[in-house]
This record gives sequence, structure tokens and C-alpha cells, in this order.
Amino acid sequence: MTQLLFQGIPGVADLSEFLRISSSDCHPERAQRAEGPAVAFPSVPAGAPGKRSLLAGVTSPYSLVPGIGVAARDADTLHEECGVVAIHNHAHAAHQAYLSLYALQHRGQESAGIATADGAHLANIKGMGLVSEIFTDDVLAKLPGHMAIGHTRYSTTGDSALLNAQPIRVDSTKGLIAIAHNGNLVNLGNLRAHLERDGAYFQTTSDSEIIVQLIAHSSAATLVDAIADSLSQVEGAFSIVMMTRDRIFAARDPRGFRPLSMGRMHNPDGSECIVFASESCAFDLLRAEFLRDVLPGELVMVSQDGVTSRQFASGVPQSSCVFEHVYFARPDSRIFGRWVQESRDQMGRQLARESGVPADVVVPVPDSGVTAALGYAEEAHIPFRFGLIRNHYVGRTFIEPEQRVRDFGVRLKLNPVHNLLAGKRVILIDDSIIRGTTSRKIVRMVRGAGATEVHLRISCPPTISPCYYGVDTPSKKELIAANHSVEGIRQFIEADSLAYLSLEGLLHSVQDQQNTGYCTACYTGNYPTQWVDVEDILPAAASV
Repeated sequence: MTQLLFQGIPGVADLSEFLRISSSDCHPERAQRAEGPAVAFPSVPAGAPGKRSLLAGVTSPYSLVPGIGVAARDADTLHEECGVVAIHNHAHAAHQAYLSLYALQHRGQESAGIATADGAHLANIKGMGLVSEIFTDDVLAKLPGHMAIGHTRYSTTGDSALLNAQPIRVDSTKGLIAIAHNGNLVNLGNLRAHLERDGAYFQTTSDSEIIVQLIAHSSAATLVDAIADSLSQVEGAFSIVMMTRDRIFAARDPRGFRPLSMGRMHNPDGSECIVFASESCAFDLLRAEFLRDVLPGELVMVSQDGVTSRQFASGVPQSSCVFEHVYFARPDSRIFGRWVQESRDQMGRQLARESGVPADVVVPVPDSGVTAALGYAEEAHIPFRFGLIRNHYVGRTFIEPEQRVRDFGVRLKLNPVHNLLAGKRVILIDDSIIRGTTSRKIVRMVRGAGATEVHLRISCPPTISPCYYGVDTPSKKELIAANHSVEGIRQFIEADSLAYLSLEGLLHSVQDQQNTGYCTACYTGNYPTQWVDVEDILPAAASV
């Protein structure tokens, strides 16, 4: 049964205080903190022990949450943190937010939430699981209002628990605020220590609480000034949407790490509905018109008086996440001023130019390798075939009945088409190699289906460094490319040949007329901001 937390819903109990007390009982060290004036009161305290937080210096094992099984976390796949949406001036704002989150489900499958406001009240419902599991018609009916923000999450900073799900609903000295955040902040330690000295009491392990605590502590006279002041103090990646009882706010960090788009719909009465989403594909489901990207360092406010904008930071080189084009974003989205489909097609073509090899068929590793494989096949004049079929209906709670069965997890998700592979020289196209274990299983599967040769081609450079800006990346010691040569990786995955797209080829593939600057730290180790790896501070906890 899906776990839900109701906040501000008439006739439904708000269990925040109960969960807050339960959390204190489970974490007695929190009760030992020095007491101070309560300036902000987040209703989302930390819950059960969760996964290790890279930047906050929090180390704890990941605990299984009801409804989340072993298959929910693929150990050899990168995961995005979340997707955010906002709706202003729509009679059924909660339903529009639901549809938007449904379109953004690929950005996070751990938890989801929607908050709505009607000018006088602000309600919030969130739960663990998929968007469609949480927001039934009965649940959506409890969220009236003409404004909404929403969030779907795959946690990177903060425990994996219901109480850390977003939006976070905050009652503060600046009024009632709900916030949803995509990204990771990298100066958490200093900010947190400073705020705690000023009397802030942190009840979550989510970095999103840093932002709301800064807003609550700001000396600015107006809320919009307090938000701008707060955002100028945080460093790292953030695309956020916020909502008060009567206004919507949207902002991106000065470097523009994560995408955030702005769109428009026309209501039956002729008025405009302004929408925001992490990716433009959400607008298609709403039949909304894409207007533009929220600019790096921009704060947009939408009220009954219209749309206003201000730059809270400028002059910082843009470093948008190039891996959004490689893997995270849907191919039908337009992010950072460029269609993802075009970028991946060019990656495949460039990969064929750089590392072509004689073969009979080009086969993608579905789904993320499909577009690049199409580009590769066209450029190389080699037939494209779906030689691997993906099962899209693998249950999230699936637990392997026989762990000893080699490659069982991969075979559950992928199945080879024997008549397309038998006797063929096969070029496999995938978006990345992380630990290498999944790639080895897929190569074995294709060879077991009768392929005479298996050549693996990767549509990005080798991943040699962790990401600290909102991607759930393994540590450097777990990244196979950080510890082995390309030839060493080839031997491990048992392919006849292996080649990656060059960094120059990748950047060429995502070029646009705006000359967008990209972060390539996962391929180079050169980070656009300062950071501290928690492994250099304290070891990972081994207890459960």
C-alpha cells in the first residue's frame, strides 16, 4: 500500500508532528542539539536511515522502504535526482501538475508530491512510489486550488524516506511556502553551520531545507528579496519552483546545471496559465506552448499581476550538465536551447566517424541507446535492428528468487532476438558504462544468442569522476573507467572491441547557436565549483 503524507488537507490528519517525534526517537543525537529560536518550521523532518549523502557529510545505509524493492536501484545505472513542475492560474492545477509529473517520471521513481494553493490555503500531499500510484482521482480531489507545484524524486542528498519527499511545506516568518528542488548544493556544511549558530533547527537531511532556512533567516523586507538573497548564497546545482498562498516562483542556479523550461496555456476564459517544468516534454502532454528556458541566475515570479523576472546572479560561466543530453532527458524534450533527439543522433554519427568497424547490424541497448544507434547506423550505412527487446513492465518490488542465477537481473529486463543476432557481427550502442557489470552481461547475452562478433560503442566519453550536482554517481573507486584502461575494460566486458565517443566529439554533438557551456566533470574530473568528497572525511557506515 502506498504511503502518503497529508498536510493542510481539511478533514485529514497531518502526521508530520508524529513522524517528527518518531524521527527524534530513532535519532536521539538530534535531541542533543542546542535549542534556539524557531524561525522556520519545516514539516518534513528526516525519516528512516537512508543512502549516503555525498556533500552534506551524512553517512548512513540505505534502508528498504515499503513499496521499494531491490530492483528499484540498479547498481550499474546513473540516476537523476528529480523533476519539478509548477502551474499558475488553472482551475484544475493539481491535475495539470499530475500530468506534468507523469511526463517527468523518468527523472525519479522513488517519491512524488504535489502542493496546491487557492489564495488562502496551501495543501500538500506526497508519497513513496510512482506518480500514478500516489495520485489517484480520490487523492487529487483533496488538492483544490488554481496553483500547484510538483516533484518526482530519486534521492541524492538526504535520506530515502517519506518525510524527505518533496514539495517541502514550510511555515516560516516569511509566511507559508512550498518548495521543490532539482539538483545538489555543494556548500551545505558552511551554510548549515552558519544557520544553526543563528538558531535554525534542521529536521531533514535534504539540501532543499537549506534554501528555505535561508529564506526564513533573511533580513530582506519582502519575500521576493529574501528568495533572491538566499539563492545568491547557495552554490551548486538547483532548479527550483516555490509557491506561497498566492504566487509561484521559479529559479535556476547561476551556472544553469539543471534544465527548467517555461510555457503557457490559454484557459477557456481567455486568461493565461503559466507553467514550468524540468523538461519541455511535459508541455506536450498539457498542450502548452514552450516559451523559453528560465535563464541561469534568474528568478521568475508569477502572480495575478503577471510575470516578473530578476537576475539574482550573473557573470558566472554557464556549465549545464551535458549528461542531460546523453542520457537523462527524454529525446522529445528541448533543453539548454537544443532538442535532445538531435544531440543523440549527432553523438551516434560522430561515434561512427571516430570508431567505425565492419559489421552486419547495429543494435541499441534500449531505451537510452536507441537514438544514438540510429545515428550510428545511418552514418555507417549498416542496418539498424532492435536485437534486444526490453520488458517495460518489470515490477519495482521485484526481488530475484535465485540470486545465484548469473545475469538473471539483466535477462529479466532484456531479451535477445536470436534470429537477428545469430551469425552476425554486431555493433552494440549504449549511452555509458559505469561499473561495467551490466555491459558484460549484455555482451554475454548477445554472444549467447549466436553473434559471431560483439563490438561495444559508447555515445559519451569514459566516466571517470563522480557527479556532485544532482546525479547519483558511484564513488571513483567503483567507476570502472577511473581504474582501468579502455583495453582493460574491453577485456572485462568480453567484447571484441570497445570504443567511446571522444570529449571533443560529444561537445561538437551538443553545440547550439547559443554556445551553451557544459559541465563535463564526470569525464574530466575538472569541477566548475569547489567540493569535498565525503570519503575524504569519514568512512561509509556498514551497519543496517
